[in-house]
Amino acid sequence: MTVWTQVSPCPVSAAPAAEPTVLAPTGDPTPVEKAVVDGIAADFGPEMFLYTVFHRPDGGCRVWYAWTAGGHQLGDRVDQAALAAGLDCADNFHITRRHLTEHQRGRVRVEAHPLRLIMADVQSGVRAPEPERDKLRRLIGIAAEDSGQPQLAGRPVPRWMGVGPTLLNNRTTP
Repeated sequence: MTVWTQVSPCPVSAAPAAEPTVLAPTGDPTPVEKAVVDGIAADFGPEMFLYTVFHRPDGGCRVWYAWTAGGHQLGDRVDQAALAAGLDCADNFHITRRHLTEHQRGRVRVEAHPLRLIMADVQSGVRAPEPERDKLRRLIGIAAEDSGQPQLAGRPVPRWMGVGPTLLNNRTTP
């Protein structure tokens, strides 16, 4: 899990401050969301990947990834094994959904993924059933049509999306 630290802008002294600290309002929810994600992650055991969604009042959302102790390394090993085995996005969805637990805390939804169980499935060759793969292909086709991209016959399913920080945070890899 990533630990976030707040740095004080002024040194702490024994004497009280001459003026009260003024808190300026901000529209940036990042510090609060980081603190909430850290608090949520503390409630889970080791080697977990947490996909946390903050639902916003305007209908949008913000997503945060977090890993509990040992999760960073294990998630990256899962991804390496999945890519080496030729697993794809359909397999990623199928395998991760098999083991996830969902938790709701107000407007915050957390999907908790136990990485040891995901690794076991990857190593044992679990694959998405063909009907799930077909649904994903249709979804990709609809998205391509809606965005004006050409329809490719036999469009391949995208690669394994990842459960580790290296692959999930690498936005340039196709």
